[in-house]
Amino acid sequence: MNRLENRIAIIAGGATGIGAACARRYIAEGASVMIGDLNIDGARALAGELGEKAAAAHYDAADENSVKALVQATVDWFGGIDILHNNVALTSKEIQALDTDVTGIPLDTWELTLKINATSFLVASKYAIPHMISRGGGAIINTASNSGRFGDVVRTAYGASKATVISLTQHIAVQYGKQGIRCNAIAPGVILTDAMNALPELKSLIEPHILTPEFGKPEDVAALGAFLASDESRYITGQVFPIDGGASVHHPQLADVMRSSSSKGQS
Repeated sequence: MNRLENRIAIIAGGATGIGAACARRYIAEGASVMIGDLNIDGARALAGELGEKAAAAHYDAADENSVKALVQATVDWFGGIDILHNNVALTSKEIQALDTDVTGIPLDTWELTLKINATSFLVASKYAIPHMISRGGGAIINTASNSGRFGDVVRTAYGASKATVISLTQHIAVQYGKQGIRCNAIAPGVILTDAMNALPELKSLIEPHILTPEFGKPEDVAALGAFLASDESRYITGQVFPIDGGASVHHPQLADVMRSSSSKGQS
């Protein structure tokens, strides 16, 4: 399919994982893609792999000027912007170790997480939207998370930042819909990125709670992103799309009930 033919996309946080899968899918669908990432070597390597329809730019989500420069670099290189996919997130082990509960989290950890995971989405949208409107509209896709929809015993800042992304998505949809801007959010559950594959114990704990035979892969998120970026979703905006193998649709005790039923059936 060539649903994104002649479209110009930015992936903010696109060098690896979900972002890289989106870059590959969007180009396969006909788009030109600017890959923005703090890991500029990784972004350049991916752009080189993907050919002339891809380019790379340094992108520091914590720096407003860097975010603004990513938008301008896309306009200068490709001639405009039709798609913005905000995909960056602060996921370093050091920060996650500090992102504990409300009484334990250091304030600077909270502030940095919100700045990268949520404020950068606002900043990129702020600078990209006028370029999109000048071309007749566009699509913004925000990578949120199920962590923004449910509470947890840790990762307070991460969850709050992703909840902010969901609210921001709705505000953009309301404020710019009549000018041709659609904005939707994707809320992944467990996706088998390299980082998740390095945590087999966590995978084994979560696996009983998904309803599909296998965990999702970055390519599954990219497929949803391509749909939301295309005209096939022209009547969809302001929505949050969980992509979690059904983990969020059932009662929390379901896995225990199923284990209990299985054990009784074997006795």
